[in-house]
Amino acid sequence: MSHSPNTNRKTKEILTSVCAALVLSAVVFVTQTGSILAQSSNFQGGSPVVTQAPDMTSIRILFPAGVRSSWHTHTWGQLLMIEDGVGMHQTRGGPIYEQRPGEPWWTGPDIEHWHGAHPDMDAHQLTIYEGSVVWLDPVTDDQYNGMRMRP
Repeated sequence: MSHSPNTNRKTKEILTSVCAALVLSAVVFVTQTGSILAQSSNFQGGSPVVTQAPDMTSIRILFPAGVRSSWHTHTWGQLLMIEDGVGMHQTRGGPIYEQRPGEPWWTGPDIEHWHGAHPDMDAHQLTIYEGSVVWLDPVTDDQYNGMRMRP
């Protein structure tokens, strides 16, 4: 029984597609299995559940010396960490705190505050917050230059 050239070509295309699909499936299986095994070997006593917060923001901000935010609030709150330099932060009515690398600062939901760099030194800041930011009035020079404290 003889096959036409079109039938032979069609058969080769199908076989090539099936082989490619099998190879791709094998690669995905081996890669994913390795990844799952590697992840599970990092935890003992069970597997943690990891979820992504769809509304969470995590950013790094470089505040040049003397730069600060306006007063503002966060609906969920905000976690700040200075990674390099010296930062400053203040809740409305409270003292101004100088913040150095490795010192976390948490401000709760709807608390008016500002943060930025020291007048003489840049601050590279990591900020994490969820929800929205409500921007308020600018921080005046008198407010910014008030008495500073170390936490």
